Amino acid sequence: MEGLLMVRRPDDSARQAPGLRIGEVARRSGLSVKTIRFYCDQGLLNTARSEGGYRVFSGESLVELEIIRALRSMDVPIAELARILEVRRAGVCNCLVLKDSIAAKMTSIDARLEELQAMKAELARLLTSWQECGGVKPEPSARG
Repeated sequence: MEGLLMVRRPDDSARQAPGLRIGEVARRSGLSVKTIRFYCDQGLLNTARSEGGYRVFSGESLVELEIIRALRSMDVPIAELARILEVRRAGVCNCLVLKDSIAAKMTSIDARLEELQAMKAELARLLTSWQECGGVKPEPSARG
């Protein structure tokens, strides 16, 4: 992940290729057009506009979408993603930023696990203390 965030750049053919339209970016990235538009609207991707008003993406956008996809799979918030991409674009090592983000996510997961363990213990306690309600029970079926 570290290498992906810091130095990976598109190959020369991608860098020199004319701008990519959103459909081609969607095809190459495996993301939907709607998702890519959302990331653009959130300011995560830098795009230009063609004379016809279409969004035009660079090969670098494909690399950034790969990063976004990886970090979103870890539930990294959009604001944090924007910060990571901004630091990356500036050419600054963002290992510390990413490590802090991952550490915060781990803390969040640990807290959630504790909550789930407490809920499980409460359900187990409820089951062991369960008493029959004394109401009418359904008759066993004739099949038996």
